[in-house]
Amino acid sequence: MTSTSVAIIGTRGYPSYYGGFETAVRRLAPYLADEGWDVTVYGRPGMTVPDDPDLDPRVTRRVTRGIENKSLSTLSFGLTSTLDAAQRKPDVALVFNCANGFWLPLLKRRGIPAVVNVDGIEWDRAKWGPVAKKVFHEGAAWTARHATRLVYDAAAIETRWRNEFDRDGDVIPYGGDVPPDYPVEPGLTHRGYALMVARFVPENTVSEFFEAARLIAQTRDVVIVGSSGYGGPLDEAAAELSRSNPRVRWLGHVSDDRRLHALWQHAGAYFHGHSVGGTNPALVQAMACGAPVVARDTVFNREVLTDAGRFVRPDPKDIAAAVLSLLDDPGRQRWLSERAQRRAVSAYSWESVQLAYKNSLLTAMAGRRPALVGAGRA
Repeated sequence: MTSTSVAIIGTRGYPSYYGGFETAVRRLAPYLADEGWDVTVYGRPGMTVPDDPDLDPRVTRRVTRGIENKSLSTLSFGLTSTLDAAQRKPDVALVFNCANGFWLPLLKRRGIPAVVNVDGIEWDRAKWGPVAKKVFHEGAAWTARHATRLVYDAAAIETRWRNEFDRDGDVIPYGGDVPPDYPVEPGLTHRGYALMVARFVPENTVSEFFEAARLIAQTRDVVIVGSSGYGGPLDEAAAELSRSNPRVRWLGHVSDDRRLHALWQHAGAYFHGHSVGGTNPALVQAMACGAPVVARDTVFNREVLTDAGRFVRPDPKDIAAAVLSLLDDPGRQRWLSERAQRRAVSAYSWESVQLAYKNSLLTAMAGRRPALVGAGRA
């Protein structure tokens, strides 16, 4: 009996620890292999961990060429991966990022159904200039026309796509794991420090948190995890903040899950400033680790947290006041920690996420595409 084959396109590879897409693939690829699927993950040179102990040898890894820079990497690697997959003709493709919508006709011509995780609303992100925003929006329009099925990581993202592109889809968030108990990082104390984990882009409220950190660090420790990936003003600001404030630690990008989970487990206040996108995997994992959360007030963060977090405006003084108030309130820390972890377990388990992806892929292979909104759901 021939196994079902799937090509996963649009991430940095397997196993990789770059972002949410890569986190999903690290969980999904071995799961599908367990289910008897023939899994191929496309990636970029130098972006994977070759000796990762969690590497599943059943997962085929293919590296294609492209242009590795901020503007062209997604499009160029997406094109070369799609061309290679079209030649190999898997039973179905799982494509990440709506910018790869331009290449979906290449799969369609070969009769390969495509499930596309559209990501967030890329054309709303402050890090992109007008040309890039237009490219992402046009890629989304191509995705809406040519994808067999769409995956949204939050209900609010589905609403936006339904209103703008007339397409329903499958709402599949990211998952989180409740980790074992890890020791606190040397030099820090349990529930005694503020933490931010984010890619350094403007819409993640990074510069505002840096200003807040100057106020917080007058009396409390602050840990910052993240970078832009390409250098730039925010990386320089983080380095300067760390040099000039002995209570501030900038750790850069942390790929060790155990270290990152320990930082979330012991934080007294985790600030989550992401403002564009749906269900953020860092927020879900922070909740699973029991981090007391202070979050920027957005529809997406409220959908994920419900009442398991404190919400603030993107103002440095408001952020600092909320974080310091939580650091001074052990009872509130415990309540938010327990509430967040319970919600992560009940609503964001990897088991339910994996099953939902498998069902979406199988439905695409069966030729069932969601109807246009005016005609109702398929």
